[in-house]
Amino acid sequence: MTEPYELYYWPIRPGRGEFVRLVLEETGAHYVDVARLPEDEGGGFKPLLEFVQGLRPGQPAYAPPILVHGDLVLAQSAAICAYLGERHGLAPDDSGRRMQALQLQLTIADVSDEAHNTHHPINAALYYEDQKDAAREASKSFLDQRLPRFLPYFERVLERSGGEWLMGDGLTYPDLSLFQLVEGLAYAFPKGFAHVAGSTPLLLDHRNRVAQRPRIAAYLASDRRLAFNEHGIFRHYPELDLSN
Repeated sequence: MTEPYELYYWPIRPGRGEFVRLVLEETGAHYVDVARLPEDEGGGFKPLLEFVQGLRPGQPAYAPPILVHGDLVLAQSAAICAYLGERHGLAPDDSGRRMQALQLQLTIADVSDEAHNTHHPINAALYYEDQKDAAREASKSFLDQRLPRFLPYFERVLERSGGEWLMGDGLTYPDLSLFQLVEGLAYAFPKGFAHVAGSTPLLLDHRNRVAQRPRIAAYLASDRRLAFNEHGIFRHYPELDLSN
């Protein structure tokens, strides 16, 4: 039996771990979401914190998500998705095209970081309630200036890909992450997202195609899928959903 992947991520938030879960679910890979296991089965916060505190062997990982596969310890969601995608047929065969897929994944990570910074613009260690005025300004800027650039960018990528997916006719790992990004933005900023998304029909069709893939549809309907909440990257605060 193939050695399972071990995923270490905060158990109550979808966050960056969700980009990894979607790849694992689409490929049908055997994985263990360690921190979501009961403590008496080796789960909970303790094994995750051992990584964060540098107490586990192997190359130190700065922050979750962390994937363990045999002797490999790998952090950073983009790196993990690329590793899994290349192992499970969700990456192009050509080396240059693989780098282009990674480029898309890193752009998705950039947008996710900017979305996070709308509700934590001053300091990620502070509570949202401690920076609400700054968050309002950051959100307005994000919705007025950044989102109208990001979503049309992915629309252009789809338009020029020559197929239904970001890299053409075949699904690749950034397609799954783009789905999560779009879902997260629609959750966090329903009014602002709708204002921009009306001009990106290919992106909306792409979102639906990913959701309808058999393994993804089964995952979305399962209790393995964590709902968006106010502990992750994408948070819905109605007072921040500003749009012109």
